[in-house]
Amino acid sequence: MPPLKKRRLIRAERPKDIRFLTFSCLQRLPLLRGPDARDIVLDALFQARDTGSFQLYAWVIMPSHLHLLIRPNLPEHTVPRVLRQIKEPAARTILKEWRSRDAPILERLVNAKGQAQFWLKGGGYDRNIYSQKELMEKLTYIHQNPVRAGLVSLPTEWKWSSANAHHHPDQTANRPDPVPRL
Repeated sequence: MPPLKKRRLIRAERPKDIRFLTFSCLQRLPLLRGPDARDIVLDALFQARDTGSFQLYAWVIMPSHLHLLIRPNLPEHTVPRVLRQIKEPAARTILKEWRSRDAPILERLVNAKGQAQFWLKGGGYDRNIYSQKELMEKLTYIHQNPVRAGLVSLPTEWKWSSANAHHHPDQTANRPDPVPRL
């Protein structure tokens, strides 16, 4: 039997397309288990959005991964560029904090080059959204993620999600962009 070929992600970078993205921590470890780490990633997410690189419709930060629903502002801001804007500052800040405390987890995050690595390599899962039905399914999936994982009883209870902002848009500083009609 021939060896299995590694699947390669093909990104369809088309203007106006909304993208459902998922990316994970190295080895899918729960590196975002603590609220401080999740807060750092949330800050990086909003700082990246504030540069005008993308519209942010929904998000959830889980202990080992993130889900985002975005529209990159192409052609300049591709998905890989947007991901770098989020992942690099978040990883740098978290790793710096862990180094200052000599956190034991650092031993598990060393790559083949001897450097600390926070995120799983690659772009993660990436899907273009083509219909309003699919958009609403992904929005619900994102918001239900902490409930399905047993972290909370209701989506609005998870601080690191857009669920509360969607339900109470006037009560939150981190508002998602309005979900468009497709």
